[in-house]
Amino acid sequence: MRREVSLIIVILLTLFVVTSCSKASEQLDSQEDQFVTNTNHITTPPTSEAPFTKTTPAPEAPNNDNIQLQLDSMTLEEKVGQLVIVGLNGTTMQPATKAMINKYKVGGFILFKDNIKNSDQTIKLLNELKKTNKSNVSPLWLSVDQEGGRVRRLPNEFVKTPSAGAIGDVNDSTYTYSIGQALGMKLHALGFNMNFAPVLDINSNPKNPVIGDRAFGTDPQSVTTHGIEMMKGISSQNIAAVVKHFPGHGDTVVDSHFDLPIVSKSLKELEQFELLPFVKAIEEKTDAIMIAHLLMLKLDDRNPATISKEVITGLLREKLNYEGVIITDDMTMAGLMKTNSIGEASVKSILAGSDLILVGHKDELQQEALVALQTSVRSGEISEERLNESVYRLLKLKGKYKISNNLNEAIQLKPINTFIKSVLDTNK
Repeated sequence: MRREVSLIIVILLTLFVVTSCSKASEQLDSQEDQFVTNTNHITTPPTSEAPFTKTTPAPEAPNNDNIQLQLDSMTLEEKVGQLVIVGLNGTTMQPATKAMINKYKVGGFILFKDNIKNSDQTIKLLNELKKTNKSNVSPLWLSVDQEGGRVRRLPNEFVKTPSAGAIGDVNDSTYTYSIGQALGMKLHALGFNMNFAPVLDINSNPKNPVIGDRAFGTDPQSVTTHGIEMMKGISSQNIAAVVKHFPGHGDTVVDSHFDLPIVSKSLKELEQFELLPFVKAIEEKTDAIMIAHLLMLKLDDRNPATISKEVITGLLREKLNYEGVIITDDMTMAGLMKTNSIGEASVKSILAGSDLILVGHKDELQQEALVALQTSVRSGEISEERLNESVYRLLKLKGKYKISNNLNEAIQLKPINTFIKSVLDTNK
């Protein structure tokens, strides 16, 4: 009885703090109204009567007519900008970052560990990005890689969550969902709206240098079960979850950060193993899928998956009937850059069927990608129809989560950490 009362008190404190952590500081103009959200929203944490009850809300579908009106009002530069998420330098707003917003109208930003010092600084930086973007037609994706375990970017002020491998070992789907809620809660409180997680790779090759315990297991069933629960838990906190790394990075012996991994499996073999978690994610209406820098020899022996029409359109769009957002892995990784220029690769990726190009590092590479895309659209290489198709899809996802330029206030960490500890304590 004492434990139940204590947990109820913790939950009430969590709700009070989280619901006061962010508010709208300025009224958005009419073009942005369709994206306005009450940033106080957060899913009610589990109750003591029903520990870790699944409470995933169904985000309201955006008005398609409003999306089309917004799309029709956008300039070429604004449309092209929506196709790109870029990184930034330092822990404060820099001139190059302002240029990405004001000149190139980028769709969003990704933050890495070097951009994050503590919670107050992170909130301030994200707020500066939002304020600078206030005059633009579309709010920003504010994204991060927060998987838990060894892949984490958030400040040490937050209680750490375990790796996917450790979660898979527990093998309790309600626990997995609750860890996803905890991840989403932390991100939402800071002002993020997109997380490049969960990993749906299967850790089937013990020589794999990059996946390992980032995967939920060594078999399709465990990865599917826990990957989908993690995805749902993250998105329950109004964070768009991006599953990765399609078509599957688990059975490789090369890290695509440093070189191009080669996968020689046939389509039939992929369908019976690597693709199974992604097929389930598609059935569960996943928001976005990240494409890996992998050379899939039996599908396309010339182009890495991130720029392969056979992989992106032929397999993911047409064979698997995926209609959501497709984003590339970081285009500055050596797995792609060793044999491609980033400008040409960015154009190829859009032509292959991607919607969103991720350029995580170096101002000059970000500019090269954006200019190449602009030039390609002006020349007709990327048709207006192809451009509009991706921009519409991206605006629709932003509308689904009602992301906005509303500012977040400083948060009280203790109640959030208490909630996370209560989740972790269930498996001690």
